[in-house]
Amino acid sequence: MPGTGIWRTKSVEQSIADTDEPDTRLRRNLGAWDLMVFGVAVMIGAGIFTLTARTAGDISGPSVALAFVFAGIACALAALCYAEFASTVPVAGSAYTFSYATFGEFIAWIIGWDLVLEFSVAAAAVAKGWSVYLQEVLVMLFGEGVSTTVQLGSVNFDWGSLLLIAILATLLTLGTKLSSRFSLVITSVKVVIILFVIFMGIAYISPDNYTPFIPPAAEGGEAGAGVEQSLFSVLVGGSGSVYGAFGLLAGASLVFFAFIGFDVVATTAEETRNPQRNVPRGILGSLAIVTGLYVATSLVVAGMVPYEQLATDAEPEGRKTLATAFAYHGVDWAANIISLGALAGLTTVVMVLLLGQQRVLFAMSRDGLLPRKLAKTGSRGTPVRVNVIVGIVVAVAATFFDAGKLEEMVNVGTLFAFILVSAGVMVLRRTRPDLKRGFRVPLMPLVPILAIAACLWLMLNLTVLTWLRFLVWMALGVIVYFLYSKRHSLLGKREAESGGEPEAVGESSAKD
Repeated sequence: MPGTGIWRTKSVEQSIADTDEPDTRLRRNLGAWDLMVFGVAVMIGAGIFTLTARTAGDISGPSVALAFVFAGIACALAALCYAEFASTVPVAGSAYTFSYATFGEFIAWIIGWDLVLEFSVAAAAVAKGWSVYLQEVLVMLFGEGVSTTVQLGSVNFDWGSLLLIAILATLLTLGTKLSSRFSLVITSVKVVIILFVIFMGIAYISPDNYTPFIPPAAEGGEAGAGVEQSLFSVLVGGSGSVYGAFGLLAGASLVFFAFIGFDVVATTAEETRNPQRNVPRGILGSLAIVTGLYVATSLVVAGMVPYEQLATDAEPEGRKTLATAFAYHGVDWAANIISLGALAGLTTVVMVLLLGQQRVLFAMSRDGLLPRKLAKTGSRGTPVRVNVIVGIVVAVAATFFDAGKLEEMVNVGTLFAFILVSAGVMVLRRTRPDLKRGFRVPLMPLVPILAIAACLWLMLNLTVLTWLRFLVWMALGVIVYFLYSKRHSLLGKREAESGGEPEAVGESSAKD
């Protein structure tokens, strides 16, 4: 029996039935290849172009490659759980929708609120990085003096970020299929660039740069100490989380940011043809592709440059990226090509993050936890109102605010979602063994339990400050739920109309 009050669950049948409401119906026109493109599009971007070099220099040293392996293993375990859930409940909303079917409305709201933070912060932060690369490309083409940021009094106006968000929000409003085709073109370009980095960089590798593979822990200083120290390091009495074993673990928690793409793939399940087959293929296929590219790229970059030269405060001053490794060897033409590739790569990252944000808000609005009018779809089968709101909010954040060092906020939210999805798979196997599953997690319940343990481990290695910010955001979400969402819940209204009994699937559509 479904629970009542804040623990009421929305049945899988009701979730699927709601996808057929005429005013909130999404168009099903995506195949496995489209989903794989979306996954690769968002995963090959900010993580590999910006995090690889910086994590090696500031946190992990050459062992950044091992950090990618650790993060990839945790993601692979969670991806198997996502694949089963998405093939069983092919409805927009990803972890939010899955949690609604297993843990109840309150937990679903919390995870939806969590995903809003994840996608919004990530899209704004990556858009800021895109603007930086745009400026580098413009300087390369037109010389010094070109800037994507204009000083307006005491405020920095980043027109580069604004331009990107405006274009991508328009593309997503015109249709997800069109967005997929755009992603395919751009993703092909950046995959070629990554392969260029790997094969071109091999010639500049020095074995000495791999020694020590795990540098000794940094002594003294403020970096990686206090609230900037990993929670695990604090709990076990470590003095910091820069280099050493704590640095390797903290690096794995940070580069996890590069793997969040398959989460976005799951949000498009409702727009997918034959989701039972295509969604698992899209999730697992994209994850397998990027994991291989990440490990190869990090090994090449760490072998090209002494890790000390990749630190943020190393000379020459500036942000450390993949291009830094080639500039270090005086191969400026290669660095310029990589900058162009990064510009293309970050474009699709922002687009797919916007897509994920829109679909989560769409699902929450359709359930009444946010205003229902937001879920209305236009003639092209896209939620226009949600698209516009998300575009405006992310554009304002990226245009006027400093988005630096927000990757960890994205990571803590994503890992929390992964834990609930992994637990939810076990719950749904027990409560609804009759459901059709296009994909089944192997070695049940071992794989979900390992996924939960791996994600908890990565969360412990995020900084204390990240945990504090996350708890504040979650507290705000609880307040919003009890002031608005609980009273406007569509499931709650159906429960009240039926005297607390679950309403038959399909009966409520005409009422609403």
